[in-house]
Amino acid sequence: MPFQPEPPFQHGAQLKTGILLVNLGTPDAPTAGAVRRYLKQFLSDPRVVEIPKPIWWLILNLIILNVRPAKTAKKYQSIWMKEGSPLRVYTERQTQLLRGYLGEAIKSPLVVEHAMRYGNPSIQSGIDALKAKHCDRILVLPLYPQYASSTTGTVMDEVGRVLANIRNVPGIRVVRNFHDHPVYIDAIVKNLLAHWMKIGRPNFKTDKLVMTFHGLPRFHLDNGDPYHCECYKTARLIAEQLGLGKDDYVVTFQSRFGKAEWLQPYTDATLEKLGHAGTERVDIICPGFAADCLETLEEIAMEGKETFLEAGGKTFNYLPVANDSEPFIHALKQVALENLAGWVSAEWDKDAAAKRAVEQSQRAKAIGASS
Repeated sequence: MPFQPEPPFQHGAQLKTGILLVNLGTPDAPTAGAVRRYLKQFLSDPRVVEIPKPIWWLILNLIILNVRPAKTAKKYQSIWMKEGSPLRVYTERQTQLLRGYLGEAIKSPLVVEHAMRYGNPSIQSGIDALKAKHCDRILVLPLYPQYASSTTGTVMDEVGRVLANIRNVPGIRVVRNFHDHPVYIDAIVKNLLAHWMKIGRPNFKTDKLVMTFHGLPRFHLDNGDPYHCECYKTARLIAEQLGLGKDDYVVTFQSRFGKAEWLQPYTDATLEKLGHAGTERVDIICPGFAADCLETLEEIAMEGKETFLEAGGKTFNYLPVANDSEPFIHALKQVALENLAGWVSAEWDKDAAAKRAVEQSQRAKAIGASS
């Protein structure tokens, strides 16, 4: 198997540490064609859809990719920002802010880039960009607080595929999860409390806090995927820090697809039930999403609101708790620093490093190196 060409290298060049933030992905545009390309890549991943490949190929190519793109494109159009897809916009902002936050804490050379598991920019392009900047060590930080085979697991798959084609493989670390990290829980709580400072705290005699997470088919849990348990732990820790009782909040799962049973309780059914039961106000958060996207802005903030109000509810508040908020970027910084241990330093001396680089170049040339 031929390896891809290595980027140009000069002896004495300063080696750096890289961070690659990875989110799920998004179509390049809110059009049927762009959505079709995105869905084809996303839904062709065997970790995302665990159906025998020949059967799924027929369903995907003959039915789903002919019917779903136009409908989904209209939904993307309803949430598209002036700068582009919300998920991409917020991931880019997180990258820029994290670069600045870490730059204040770390003196040694550090490069922060972002990538999408599906769509653009790809993990391949992200790793290539870091290697081109002389990163010999890369921390991959999937923006999924809770581990699932179909999210973090498939990021690991793609990183491995990219590395398999590289001759000079960099050191790699992957953040598996941060669902119960105190700084992550603290960030969600701080952002939620900031919203409540503006709109008032719910009266939990008549109101409810809903914490909704992306769903998975039930058999993932039955076959050992820890995602379900990690979601519930996240919710419990958030509730404890808020001082909530077990009847003040509910955990739900959204975005189910197909006829198979998915993780329950379902978000849409729960919102309808709460409305019929006389719940006056629902505040809803999505602690499993690092950036707002179709599933939060359209499915929850729009469709979820409609479902609850039509069932008799009076007030529905979707409250973003991640994105480019200061508490969430601080949490990403702390998670990154812990996983960068031994790779970076706050005591790095630029002048001493430059002197060592010159000496290394001279030694290399002395033994016949061409550059």
